[in-house]
Parts: sequence; C-alpha cells; structure tokens
Amino acid sequence: MGCNVESVPVLAVDPGREKCGVALLAPDGAVLIQRVVPTGQLADMIGALAAEHEPTVIMGNGTTSAAAKERVEMLGCSVLLVDEYRTTDAAKEAYWTANPPRGWRRLVPRGMLVPPVPVDDFVAVILAQRFLAKQNA
Repeated sequence: MGCNVESVPVLAVDPGREKCGVALLAPDGAVLIQRVVPTGQLADMIGALAAEHEPTVIMGNGTTSAAAKERVEMLGCSVLLVDEYRTTDAAKEAYWTANPPRGWRRLVPRGMLVPPVPVDDFVAVILAQRFLAKQNA
C-alpha cells in the first residue's frame, strides 16, 4: 500500500492533536473525499481508504506528524511527509471560496474572516494538490 507511482490516487492527511484533515484526490486532482475526523479514528479511516484505493499516502509535517505517521505505518502504509508551510492560510481562503460569505460578512475582507468550522480537510486537499503539482512538473 502507498506506492509512489503517478496515476494512483493521493491520500493526504493534515494531522492534529484532536482532529485530522483527510482528503483523497484522483490522479487528475479531482477531490474524491474531503473530511475532518477525530484523531482517534484516523488509523481506521486511512486503513479503509488505503485498502480500497491503494493511494500514495502523504502527511503534513506539522503538529503531531511523527505520532500520526507511526500509527498509519503500523497499518502497512508507507507515508511521505510533506511541507505544510502556510497551508492553514490557503485553507481558509479555499473555505471562503467554496462557501462565500453572506450578509454582513461579505463586506469584511476574507483575510479577516474566521471560518465557522475547522478547515483541516481543506489543508489536506491543498497538501495533495501541491504534491500532485510537483509530480506533474
């Protein structure tokens, strides 16, 4: 599981202490799955997705990445750590693009708005998109 070949899906994880972002992208970049899951459920979700899709598994190198990587590798998946520099800022912008502000919030610059929900899933999508862009460069 978790081979490094182009033309396989990419399973990206944004690890965190309490919650993790998970995204599965097709080789062409189409988002197949995008979720925020409790950290305690991460291994089960990754195991199920890896068994079904045989993806390349990548993980952001930030908060708790070493522990999360170890748990996922115990499932038999190899995990590539990738740089997650400024992905949270990009994820907030992606959230507002997908969910445009309404009412008075549309008058506030997006950079000043705080999404009402966690954006860890958007971070995972951005990690996967960056990884695919490097693979196709």
